Amino acid sequence: MSITIKDVANEAGVSIATVSKVINNRPSISEATRQHVLQVMEHLNYRPNAQASNFARKRSENIIFLAVTEAHTPYHNPHMFEILCGAQSKIREKKYNFSFIGSPNKEIAYKEVEEIIGRKAADGLLIHGSTTSRPLASLLTNTGFPHVIIGRPPFSNTTCWIDINNHVSGEMATKHLNNCGYSKIAFIGGPADDEISRHRLKAFVSSMNINGFSVPDSFIKYGTYSKASGFAMMEEILRGDHLPDAVICEYNQIAMGAVSAIKKRGLSIPEDIGVITFDDYPLSQLIDPPLTVVDIDVHEMGRYAASILLKKIKNPALQIQSFAILPSLIVRSSTRNQKTI
Repeated sequence: MSITIKDVANEAGVSIATVSKVINNRPSISEATRQHVLQVMEHLNYRPNAQASNFARKRSENIIFLAVTEAHTPYHNPHMFEILCGAQSKIREKKYNFSFIGSPNKEIAYKEVEEIIGRKAADGLLIHGSTTSRPLASLLTNTGFPHVIIGRPPFSNTTCWIDINNHVSGEMATKHLNNCGYSKIAFIGGPADDEISRHRLKAFVSSMNINGFSVPDSFIKYGTYSKASGFAMMEEILRGDHLPDAVICEYNQIAMGAVSAIKKRGLSIPEDIGVITFDDYPLSQLIDPPLTVVDIDVHEMGRYAASILLKKIKNPALQIQSFAILPSLIVRSSTRNQKTI
């Protein structure tokens, strides 16, 4: 028969309440009593029921990471799992349980958050930007439930969120290409309504104008995050009257298609056309030539998001909305060497 808290109290000659205070590390008992009870617990091989203890304290000691998932999500969105791993490494340090819930769409994600809050199934939520909706943001704000959204919601809100500074990413890619001597630069991205593409494109056009270079409308293309789309967009640009001398690709798959189109045209990378993309996925190093990338440490982003959430669990009034993680440049052979002055 398993040892109970009552058995520990009887053996130690104290009340059940005193044993409970020791288990929950309450400060209202003497250190001598605490050590005595701990020794009895060790002697009896008593292991407290953490779930029951947490219930009594109205805490779950659980943090949930919520995201919209579908078939091939790890392939199409590897960032999500790097963020998750970073968050898990931070949460593990604080001895919390860490759970993952994948929802098929935003509507179901909302219902799941509603249930989590109602059942008190977690102390806090890390919410991937893929699940964000106005109803979800309102639910989090109205309940005051501890949360951090990873990715700025594309609408006015008072939720707690962090994001990558995609404007700086676009500037960094443009500056590197300009420093390498490229001045006729194209941009091929995802859908026109994609928030990340929009910020990077805006920064690219702004940086080009500041440096005295124009960007023809024909040099900007929107598509999907696929190799086929990258190939089609690059081919369309290369059929135009004016050829670019470099191209910024929004995604590795797009870059793969663009490289294929450039080679099909008989052009050389990086001499005739330089290629730069974002995010250092393994794919970026397997393409020939290996791609120069503007990279984000999304593992660290996950750790940072978890760190904020842990603080918010202790202080629900804490409010943070910030662009937290800055990019870095990894130069490879798909761009020329920078000009020396």
